[in-house]
Amino acid sequence: MATGIWAKTASALALPVAPLYGAFLSYFIYHPPRRPHHKKPADVGLTSTDVSVPVSGGRRRLHVWLCPGDPGRVVVLGHGLGLSKSASLAQARLLGQAGYTVAMFDHRNHGRSGADRACWGMSDRHTDDVAAVVNHLRGMDEYASARIAVYGFSISTFPSFYMLRRDGERPVDALVLDSGPSLELRPLFRNFVAADGLPVPGPLREGPSRKVLEKVASSMAVAMLRVQWPPAVRGAYETTPMLILTGESDTMIPAAGVRALAERYPRAEVHTLPDTRHLQGVKTHPERYAETVLEFLERTLKG
Repeated sequence: MATGIWAKTASALALPVAPLYGAFLSYFIYHPPRRPHHKKPADVGLTSTDVSVPVSGGRRRLHVWLCPGDPGRVVVLGHGLGLSKSASLAQARLLGQAGYTVAMFDHRNHGRSGADRACWGMSDRHTDDVAAVVNHLRGMDEYASARIAVYGFSISTFPSFYMLRRDGERPVDALVLDSGPSLELRPLFRNFVAADGLPVPGPLREGPSRKVLEKVASSMAVAMLRVQWPPAVRGAYETTPMLILTGESDTMIPAAGVRALAERYPRAEVHTLPDTRHLQGVKTHPERYAETVLEFLERTLKG
């Protein structure tokens, strides 16, 4: 009882600080501490070369692992926020074994890619990352005529999806999206903060301070995106095949929100994996996951 009283008192005393710390967390979400690559392509049997891709007018560069396969079928893989491209190696191995060329990249402020201290227009900046890798590959002689799919994960599914609205660029041929995106943005960031994956001091972890912190952090994180969401159903959103994998037990980006978004787009296919948490489908249902992804890509990337 005494512990609970002290915790509530500490939370009440910390209330004036909660909005400031919530603002800090909104910046921290897009500029997390870098995680080193815990594995490399060679660890899963893939041959790779390091490629440096210029982005944002050449002011910074993205680090890419290019794993060659069929030059006519290419899949570009991102990663979840706060992770690095090594988190997507299980999917890369699946694709490499099926003969695809795989290009894995670190988003800005992640892995070995360049830093970007900006805190505004984050949607366009992360979308620039995806588009830069795709366009770089199309500028290489080997892949100039390739059919290309983009494979996004968690929060990176949003820029992977958002790039289709860029009318001036040649659209990709297919999208594969794992654990996102969803119809609404603010609940996503509120869930992200609530998951205790961010550094929150003890007095701000519960009570009124916690509520204020979550509200400010999620509101500011959405504002920092400067995004028009969801995208209008026109152009590439009417014609691009999309495979969306979601976990029935996902509390970060719940399946209901993913399905609500997918219902708007005529070429979107949703596969809900039972008893599966965020980004865990490749582990909880490896055979079903592999069959679903490979069947979709075989269908959409064939010449």
